[in-house]
Amino acid sequence: MADKHAEARLLMGAAAAGLLHAGFSLYWAFGGRWLLPTVGQWAVTVAREAPVTAGLLLVAVAAVKCTVVVVPLVTSRRSLPRPGAWRAFAWLAAIVLTGYGALNSIAAWLVLGGVLRPEGGFDRQAMLGHAYLWDPLFLVWGLLLGAGLLIGSNDRRRRARASA
Repeated sequence: MADKHAEARLLMGAAAAGLLHAGFSLYWAFGGRWLLPTVGQWAVTVAREAPVTAGLLLVAVAAVKCTVVVVPLVTSRRSLPRPGAWRAFAWLAAIVLTGYGALNSIAAWLVLGGVLRPEGGFDRQAMLGHAYLWDPLFLVWGLLLGAGLLIGSNDRRRRARASA
C-alpha cells in the first residue's frame, strides 16, 4: 500500500510539472506574453507576426502535454483497453522528457558558462529560460514520471507474484 501512495505522489508531482508547462503554452496561445522571451526571440516574433498560427500550434502543444499528464494518472488508477500500450506510452514520455530536459539544460548551462560558444552568439534571455526554467522543468517532469512508473511497475509485479 505504501508503494501505491508513493506512486500516486510521484505521478501527481509529474502532473503538476506537466500542467505548468501546458498552462504556459495555453497562456501564450491566447495572447499572453509573460516569460515568452525566455523561450526565444523567435517565439516572440512568431507570436507577433502570426498570432493565429502560433496560437493554434500552442494549443496543439498544450494538448500533447496534457495527454502526457493524464495518461499515467488514468492508467495508474484503472484498467484501460491495452494497458501495456498506455504504460509504454508513459514510459516513452518519461524517457523523452528526462533526456530532453537534461540535455538542453546542460547545453544551456554550458553556453551561459562560456564553455560552448554558438556561432553568431545567443539570445541570453532565452538561454537563461532554458537553463533555469523550461528545460529543468521538463527534466523534473520526466524524473517524477519515471519514478512513479517504476514504483507502480514494481508494485504490480509484487501483487502478481503474491496472487500466483
